[in-house]
Amino acid sequence: MSTGEGQEKGKGKGKARFGIGRFWSMVLTLVVVYAILKWAIPAISRQITNLPFPLPVPGTLIFMFMVLTVIALFLLVTFSQAHLDEFLRPVRKLLRAEYGKPPLIAVLCAVPLVIGWQVYDTTVPKIAVPSALRIQHPSSNFPKSFEALKNPFASPTDAEVAAFVEQAKANEVALIPQVMGDVERWMEEADPDHMLAFIPTRPMQRFLEQLADGNVDTETARAALVEKHLFEGRALYAMNCRACHGDSVAGDGPMADGFKLRPINFTDNGTIETIVEGYTFWRVSNGGPGLPTEATPWDSAMPEWKLSLTEEERWKIILAEYDLAEKTPRIPEGH
Repeated sequence: MSTGEGQEKGKGKGKARFGIGRFWSMVLTLVVVYAILKWAIPAISRQITNLPFPLPVPGTLIFMFMVLTVIALFLLVTFSQAHLDEFLRPVRKLLRAEYGKPPLIAVLCAVPLVIGWQVYDTTVPKIAVPSALRIQHPSSNFPKSFEALKNPFASPTDAEVAAFVEQAKANEVALIPQVMGDVERWMEEADPDHMLAFIPTRPMQRFLEQLADGNVDTETARAALVEKHLFEGRALYAMNCRACHGDSVAGDGPMADGFKLRPINFTDNGTIETIVEGYTFWRVSNGGPGLPTEATPWDSAMPEWKLSLTEEERWKIILAEYDLAEKTPRIPEGH
């Protein structure tokens, strides 16, 4: 078999495999890759995240992937002379007017028009609505009624303290369901004198000592009850918030680097210490989708926790966040 015959068979085999020829298969590949990046990925992201808006692929990233696709296709086309000849065959036919003069004239007119339009569209001044400034603590739709809210678990009432003491005496303290499984397993394995020994803080130990002596001081019991709330809040924080905000609430969780804007560092003096507890509760409850326009909801990946956490759970998480950050909330005006 001659070399020419082998090349002709190779050409025919390549065309049969791709069906539409190497040139149009390359064009189709570019179109498909661009469509996936521009439309398919945002549409899929909306289904995965259940957010009311898609997560678009940044333009710079689209450009980078398209360049890589062009380079890969170039290497494939120039792999052999037969591949290159097959790729250039439709172009040569067009330039020789083998498809007829109208297609040639149409292409020769369309190419400069498309390039010219792209240059014009890029350089012409455009009238656009001014961009809304992004602010760290959006407040334009913050309900005024939330401003005076106080965390109900930070300062338990005398009635709550008395009920807690009675539960402790019976060794049947009510804990949130999320931690009860661990506490019960620990009680079976360690066989402690009291279930609250699961919380090894000094205020709790002092309370258990008084409880064993049968003489419990109200303020000691109040401090122990706050420790119980903190323990539950830390557990809820670890389950729902740690991945982004980190163990130290410094915005350095294992998922923090994956967001356009990193989660806020609560240990910074300019964050949760500068806002009232009511605002913190409103912000946690509404997450990113509940923010006003100037906060650009797509800049915040925080979910609407009011949809999956009870009011009690949200307040206990906030209590733990302030404690872990070693911060205190701002006192509302007039208080």
